[in-house]
Amino acid sequence: MPEVVVRKQQLIVEEIFHEGGPPPDVPLRKAAMLNVIANPFAGRYEPEIAGFMEDLKPLGLSMANRLIEALGGDAKAIQGYGKGAIVGTNGELEHGALWHVPGGYAMREALGGAKAIVPSTKKVGGPGTRLDVPVTHIDASYVRSHFDAMEVWINDAPRADEMIVALVMTTGPRVHARVGGLAAADIQGEDGLR
Repeated sequence: MPEVVVRKQQLIVEEIFHEGGPPPDVPLRKAAMLNVIANPFAGRYEPEIAGFMEDLKPLGLSMANRLIEALGGDAKAIQGYGKGAIVGTNGELEHGALWHVPGGYAMREALGGAKAIVPSTKKVGGPGTRLDVPVTHIDASYVRSHFDAMEVWINDAPRADEMIVALVMTTGPRVHARVGGLAAADIQGEDGLR
């Protein structure tokens, strides 16, 4: 498989102090790490692409560790995560699907074995395409307070023969979350759902 070629990286950290109501005791922090990489399959149909996932694994782990650092350096402080990809116009949606394993498993590993499936999204688009990366709780997908998203984009990417791969982590629930459902304090941690 081809080597991963990175053109640029972007790290975004957002702090939310309130959402119109009383400020929380601790602001919610969200961070996204994006890498613009060459798409080795751009411009042609390639029947065997799955091997590229193995090549992407070190990048995924590096990105996950950078996110933890950006959010204070303590993996135990991370409560939410998600991933996504934007494929340039000479690629296909399936090329973005290559990010599922290396992105998701990297975050689970860096966070010490998080149990919930890592939510994901992907699309094909040109430079400046925006992507809403979905976020759920790291140990139980049914914790409603952590259903969230973070919009990401890079103004000059992806070019036609590139992809953007993205990881997102958060330090807590939505500010003022109050729609019921399973509470984070009540997670059983057996199946990644509840």
